Amino acid sequence: MNIHEYQAKALLKSFGAPVAEGVAIFSAEEAEAAAKQLPGPLYVVKSQIHAGGRGKGKFKELGPDAKGGVRLAFSIDEAKSHAKEMFGNTLVTAQTGDAGKQVNRLYIEDGADIARELYCSLLVDRSVGQVAFVVSTEGGMDIEAVAHDTPEKIHTIAINPETGVTDADIAAISKALELSGAAAEDAKSLFPILYKAFVEKDMALLEVNPLIVMKNDHLRVLDAKMSFDGNALFRHDDVKALRDETEEDAKEIEASKWDLAYVALDGNIGCMVNGAGLAMATMDIIKLYGKEPANFCDVGGGAGKEKVAAAFKIITADPKVEGILVNIFGGIMKCDVIAEGVVAAVQEVGLKVPLVVRLEGTNVDLGKKILNESGLAITAADDLDDAAKKIVAAIKA
Repeated sequence: MNIHEYQAKALLKSFGAPVAEGVAIFSAEEAEAAAKQLPGPLYVVKSQIHAGGRGKGKFKELGPDAKGGVRLAFSIDEAKSHAKEMFGNTLVTAQTGDAGKQVNRLYIEDGADIARELYCSLLVDRSVGQVAFVVSTEGGMDIEAVAHDTPEKIHTIAINPETGVTDADIAAISKALELSGAAAEDAKSLFPILYKAFVEKDMALLEVNPLIVMKNDHLRVLDAKMSFDGNALFRHDDVKALRDETEEDAKEIEASKWDLAYVALDGNIGCMVNGAGLAMATMDIIKLYGKEPANFCDVGGGAGKEKVAAAFKIITADPKVEGILVNIFGGIMKCDVIAEGVVAAVQEVGLKVPLVVRLEGTNVDLGKKILNESGLAITAADDLDDAAKKIVAAIKA
């Protein structure tokens, strides 16, 4: 689960991290009152969407010469003007895709005198099984580009969970970021704070880009991005309350209610599979035969008839889907249960696109019998290759 920048900063502030004063607003009319709460005279008006690259983004409705989704304002009137122009329009960034995202929230923040921009993130480093700091002196930039062009400028410092952030860890991070003076002193409190927030809130990612050294030589969190482990949200009602469903795909929201692993994609063949590895193989073979998957949908190993039916309904609700491939290997998941769920869903919602089903494993004969006797227009497949060929041919026909 992701949250907005202003929410992430409020959370970090509650742990003691240095962040600027700011006010979230939900309409352009609130901009003047929000700006008046801040010291000024420099204000930063920030679009709040779940995507990076907002500053370089472009609004669909405003033309190519318009400013992006993060703008400086040198007066309250200018802040009001930016807010009026940004609210309700569609911001397209490198991470949103061409569709972009509508801006429904803004964050007006007190400006900062920036001397240096740094990069700092925390994530779970699976190579060592520990939370790690990933830092670079190249802040405010696309970190993927930095990793590609100058990988020597990215440093990873893993943290021993038994000790937490030690003085040696702080020294290593500070050295990597070339901190000195007051900034190095601030680091002694900031990096333990970031680690504490990450661990206590069960985050999957905490990214501060940029972390700035101000002209007074102190550190400040200038931007913050957070993602949380969905499996741990039951422990954090305060975090769950921050969820903004308008930023999520409606199909993914519905899937989460059924505990389905579902990710919407851009193709035209819907996929329902059990097991992540099998799902990846299914998507790969669809691409091999010249088409694109419309989703990743893993119903899991222990799904019942109702869960399977829910997955099928979610897939068919996508208007881009021109055909559906169900590919099940029955281990714990029984093929007859899958068949019953598919039949029930088709009977309820109807079948307007070709459907190919490949079953193998536990109770496969019973599963095939259920499908064959359903009277529905379901095409059976013998193996994965056969299934992919049939669904691709069916949508080309």
